Amino acid sequence: MSGEEEENAAELKIGDEFLKAKCLMNCEVSLILEHKYEQLQQTSDDPMNQVSQVFEKSLQYVKRFSRYKNPDAVRQVREILARYQLAEFELCVLGNLCPETVEEAIAMVPSIKTRGRAQDDEAIEKMLTDLSLIKKFE
Repeated sequence: MSGEEEENAAELKIGDEFLKAKCLMNCEVSLILEHKYEQLQQTSDDPMNQVSQVFEKSLQYVKRFSRYKNPDAVRQVREILARYQLAEFELCVLGNLCPETVEEAIAMVPSIKTRGRAQDDEAIEKMLTDLSLIKKFE
């Protein structure tokens, strides 16, 4: 992205380095931090001595805002969203916020209707239906 172009997430103008970066949904971060916390508990007599306040608060945050708790559900969410040629940023926003309608999805991530791979409303509706099924059986 040139220096003259202004960043705009709605149009997916977020910088080449960010477009290529691997993003994680809150539920994925939660699984990673919980695993690390369990490792610390197993290797220390007093695990709280090894857990920083930042680590603890980060774990609490992602657990609170994770829409999916089950590791299989987390994997399925990523697989479903990946089918729609979404950028990592778009995938994570949709996975974290779980819009219920096509209008909500487009309002949260306007770029899903642009960039030459525009999803039609039916494709977005199918994606949201698939995600809602995972939430139901979670």
